Amino acid sequence: MKADLHCHTKLSDGTMGIDDLIVLAKNSGINVIAVTDHDCQAGTVRAEIIGRRYGIEVIPAVEFTATDSKRGSKAHILCYLADRPERLEGLCKSNSLIRKKAAQLTVAKITRKFPVSSEFIVKCCQGSTNIFKQHIMQALMECGYTTSIFGDLYKMLFTKQSRINVITDATYPEPEDIIDQIHEAGGIAVLAHPGFYDNFELLDELVAKGKLDGIEVYHPENTPEQQEALIKIAKKNGLVMTGGSDFHGAFNMYPIKLGEYGPSEEDVAALLSYKAKKRRKQKKLESMANEQ
Repeated sequence: MKADLHCHTKLSDGTMGIDDLIVLAKNSGINVIAVTDHDCQAGTVRAEIIGRRYGIEVIPAVEFTATDSKRGSKAHILCYLADRPERLEGLCKSNSLIRKKAAQLTVAKITRKFPVSSEFIVKCCQGSTNIFKQHIMQALMECGYTTSIFGDLYKMLFTKQSRINVITDATYPEPEDIIDQIHEAGGIAVLAHPGFYDNFELLDELVAKGKLDGIEVYHPENTPEQQEALIKIAKKNGLVMTGGSDFHGAFNMYPIKLGEYGPSEEDVAALLSYKAKKRRKQKKLESMANEQ
């Protein structure tokens, strides 16, 4: 069985619609996918329906943006299989509003530097729930200022080391707050791509507090050495191991195919059975406490 548990669509910062993504999964021999759009659950039901039509199992999921204020960095928390997804809609909306306000300021900076209108940038993100960096770069590419999304111009505009960057910092909820809300909704909380934002200190803290349910071990931004270390942490602490390509279609930072970094069949089974196993463990502990 082949799986990819980290995919994005046009609803956030991907370029493929849900239908096309699932057809691609089918043609690529992938059996299980999770659509993990940023702070957005809008495509979950549609993805499940279309998935059934093509014989693809779609695991309900969402990727939440967090701010690790202690270390001054971002973190992403993946939520899988929420029993009460409606309880996460408030978090989706508030995070989306934070992103929207930051994007508006970034767009204002762009329009002062380039003769591109904010209306044209908005056209480039048609179908998305927000304006992402990729949409801004697409607008600049359309206007002839670059021939690629993630080239030299991107580095000038969206890396903090650049003196002329247009980055607008946004403050999202703390990782623990997001994890608590995921658990209140009956979901499984997984720290996404620790290697991407160097979230290893955060990972140690969350594991020590017993907050996390899993780690995204398999991801293109996790080095082989990091992947090996993450496997050890997951096994030692009884955490599920997930993985995926972090697929964005034409907005991928480099060539990557759907399903290229998926987890094993055993890992997928562990994710799907995690909540039942956790309930059995809790009942056992309660039974032991009552006997004493």
